[in-house]
Amino acid sequence: MATPNEISEADQIKTFKEFLVQYNKLSELCFNDCVHDFTSRTLRSAEEKCAINCMEKYLRANQRVSQRFHEFQMIANENMLAMAQKSGNPS
Repeated sequence: MATPNEISEADQIKTFKEFLVQYNKLSELCFNDCVHDFTSRTLRSAEEKCAINCMEKYLRANQRVSQRFHEFQMIANENMLAMAQKSGNPS
């Protein structure tokens, strides 16, 4: 039997699939925004700089949204606990 700290193989696969979906969305978004010249096999320096900036901005924004969501969840949990204690229901 798995302990609560172990992640099942199905959960690992689901997490990896979600990562791949996000990675593909980011790749497509930055590619479409930054790459416009298909006459060369290599990226031009402006395209490469644009793609790096796009990726960094996306990751910073995603991190900030995740952080705010976590803060919101903490406040919501504290509020629920306070309401339960106030009503005399310590669940």
